[in-house]
Amino acid sequence: MRRNLITLALGLALPLSALAADNDVSKVNGTVHVESGQQAGNVSTVNGAVRIGDNATVQKASTVNGSVELGDKTQATAIDTVNGSVTLGAGDRIAGTVSTTNGGVRLGEHADVAGKTSTVNGSITLNAAHVGGGIHTTNGDITVGANSRVEGGILVDKPGGWFTWNTNSRLPHVVIGPHAVVQGPLEFRREVVLQVSDTAQIGPVKGATPVKFSGDMPPAN
Repeated sequence: MRRNLITLALGLALPLSALAADNDVSKVNGTVHVESGQQAGNVSTVNGAVRIGDNATVQKASTVNGSVELGDKTQATAIDTVNGSVTLGAGDRIAGTVSTTNGGVRLGEHADVAGKTSTVNGSITLNAAHVGGGIHTTNGDITVGANSRVEGGILVDKPGGWFTWNTNSRLPHVVIGPHAVVQGPLEFRREVVLQVSDTAQIGPVKGATPVKFSGDMPPAN
């Protein structure tokens, strides 16, 4: 009996993330943390952020009305948020998809998303990162930064539906940076500004005319 009580006390003293290995962690009206090096199942919150530390491993990380932020060298199955941004650190590995509705996505250096990366009203930025399942947005800018690689192409869809409320008349900007590679079609179902480095490699383009540029970034408009 005494041994059981000691074990229970030790368990209660551990942080929530340490107890969450192979289990779900959820919260309402607050931020959820998974500490560096820890493991957890599905991690979620409503009206709060999800923050995953360096070298941590989780299943799905999701929130409504909040951001999802991953440290470096973390692993997850999927990431999504409705009203908030997603930030991946250096060397992160996502086995599935990354998606937001109203918020941007930023992939750190050497981050790897095996599935699709998508937004409705938000930008997508890759920093020497990899996306294996294509990039999809409606109202967001896309920057495939230097030395990034995208498989599955790029789709900028026509606005429509409940979540595409953005009435900004500015055209989405799509930039393919130096030595970046986009395999698959680049399809644009609405008018965009498409700027492509003269050292980049891209697939067939439908619905836009690529404008070549030299140097690290295209000139400001």
